[in-house]
Amino acid sequence: MTTFPWQVLVLYLLSVTLLTAALFAFDKHRARGRRWRISERSLLFFCLIGGTPGAYWARKKFRHKTRKQPFSTQLHVIAVVQLLICLAIIWLNLLAKDL
Repeated sequence: MTTFPWQVLVLYLLSVTLLTAALFAFDKHRARGRRWRISERSLLFFCLIGGTPGAYWARKKFRHKTRKQPFSTQLHVIAVVQLLICLAIIWLNLLAKDL
């Protein structure tokens, strides 16, 4: 059985997290100037593909999209699903080691 390239996954998640935080910061900057904005759908997409930690950090840092509904609820749902997936992967790996 081959081992999973964890370094690649960590690098990917770090990159997507940083990109998502930058997108939230850029969107906040654009909102202050009442200019064209990044769509909520795009922001949530980057959260969905792994940028959730960056989204939560940027929301707190820039006070951006903190009360917006249904955006906040959708972000929380994405975070819970990602957490459950991580827990399932860890659990399956622990089961595989016992076999």
